[in-house]
Amino acid sequence: MSTDTYVKKCPECGGINLFWNKDKGEIVCRDCGLVVEEKMVDFNQEWREFDSTDAEKRRRTGAPMTYTQYDQGLGTEIGRKADLYGLDSRDKSKFFRLRKWQYRISTAIERNLKLALAELKRVSSYLKLPKSVEEESARIYTLAVQRGLVRGRSMESVVAGALYAACRRHEVPRTLDEISESSGIEKKEVGRTYRFITRELGISIMPSNPADYIPRFASALKLSPETQSKSIEIIEAAQDKELTSGRGPTGIAAAGLYVAALINGEKRTQREVADVAGVTEVTIRNRYKELLDKLDLEKEIKKNKKKKKED
Repeated sequence: MSTDTYVKKCPECGGINLFWNKDKGEIVCRDCGLVVEEKMVDFNQEWREFDSTDAEKRRRTGAPMTYTQYDQGLGTEIGRKADLYGLDSRDKSKFFRLRKWQYRISTAIERNLKLALAELKRVSSYLKLPKSVEEESARIYTLAVQRGLVRGRSMESVVAGALYAACRRHEVPRTLDEISESSGIEKKEVGRTYRFITRELGISIMPSNPADYIPRFASALKLSPETQSKSIEIIEAAQDKELTSGRGPTGIAAAGLYVAALINGEKRTQREVADVAGVTEVTIRNRYKELLDKLDLEKEIKKNKKKKKED
């Protein structure tokens, strides 16, 4: 990049002795001192770095902003152990005093976020959630704290509700039971807090798709790809006939897998499927009967059984 891209001469004195200050992003006239251009953007490539010395010389940007840190990664913290190196006793006492006062003058929201985001990262790691979900849940929790929605509720329950809301928004299949188990909060409390947060923050969330749960459940039950594909076909057919309306997505997914396994000759008990899906055997039995009656799947099960006997 050169100064020719922007100006060729100074508009004040007409001089051509221009200097481009790359650090400040300015073009200055050496003759009269006029700042011809300012706040210029450098579109050159970012340099790679191989050690700390290169990083200090070449890096032009800091870490990206993130809601998973209480100050979004933009704050300065006094208190790193490495900062004590080479200090005498007097400077060390001053250092500890500054660190203490930095903590004291932090707001209640900052202190709450420090604790809550640590808990959020723990639960997210336990559930093996992607970074996008962790970021979204941290954003939802930060908004809830700023609106005063945490007052009167336990921090852990709001964290769990925010995580469940983020999972639903990003279509990452996690059940209320899983969120409850990982956070140590009762399932009813997580659901109540989730509904309260989404209502107060105006977060619109579409109903869960039972097909999203199929890969996880099928992997846990060690079912073949053919059975997975067949179960998704069954669920799509059930959605076309509006059999999924008003019913839990995990129950529909479990029943679809159970039927598909029977069709493909991969027998799994209702107890096994119920344990993986986190529903009761009664739920699977009811959904299973509905699918057989409305989709005429009983003929297909008998046909496949007969075919296997012949083989």
